[in-house]
Amino acid sequence: MTSPALALVKPGGGSGLLEVFRRRHLLNLIVRKDVGVRYRGSVLGWLWSYVKPLVQFVVFFVALGVFLGLNRNIDFYPIYLLAGITAVTFFNEAFTNGTRSLVDNAALIKKIYLPREVFPISSMIVAGVNTIPQIVVIVIITLFIGWTPSPLHIAAILLALIILAILATGLGMLFGAINVTFRDAQSFVEIITMMSVWASPVMYQWQMVERVVPDWLFVLYRLNPLTATVELFHYGLWMPLSPGGAETVPGLWAFAGIALVISLVVLAVGQIVFRRLEGRFAQDL
Repeated sequence: MTSPALALVKPGGGSGLLEVFRRRHLLNLIVRKDVGVRYRGSVLGWLWSYVKPLVQFVVFFVALGVFLGLNRNIDFYPIYLLAGITAVTFFNEAFTNGTRSLVDNAALIKKIYLPREVFPISSMIVAGVNTIPQIVVIVIITLFIGWTPSPLHIAAILLALIILAILATGLGMLFGAINVTFRDAQSFVEIITMMSVWASPVMYQWQMVERVVPDWLFVLYRLNPLTATVELFHYGLWMPLSPGGAETVPGLWAFAGIALVISLVVLAVGQIVFRRLEGRFAQDL
């Protein structure tokens, strides 16, 4: 008799995300494989998790903080900048790698059946693993400066990470499924990730947007889940250091709740599209 664990399953006939977490051992193996492949043959290894965001931070800090004077206008601007870059980098890496994950694992998909959602989910987890060192660096720096967070500050950071993980996974599944047939999706994702740095208050303050756009557009700006998550990072890491002059974006917690709902909707839509297209993956790859 065939074991239930080994029973043949028609592509798209599994239970989707639930099946991935029922096969956690498989998810763990793929995550470990992806992390190992990323640093195989690398001299610096894990140090690359620090190098890229730190180089990006230095470039933006010199261009915006020094040349444009934001370092003088925003207290502890390096912490403000590094917190925003960390949040967006996590999202961009998870989203981009999730979009490519099915194509990159084409050989495995064509040989055996397994819940294909495991690939964008593992991409998100690997991005999270690569983000941990960046968060550790920020925490060490802020503790040295005098960071004394409250439970609410810690909760804000965790909520931001949860929203980013759900949103990136949903978008990774959606665009990853489309990318199997139409490789233009990958180029479209590159445009989105390029815009994400500027569409949220990573390198500037939200007040700069409020002053120059009409009210309805400022509402749309706050409805962007990345705006809420970046501001949650600022609230948790930067605001405890700012000497009373920092303001949270109006309705931060309400818009954070909306961002969580939007992310869950995106995840649901991504799963639906993924399941509809899954039966063609092996053929199109």
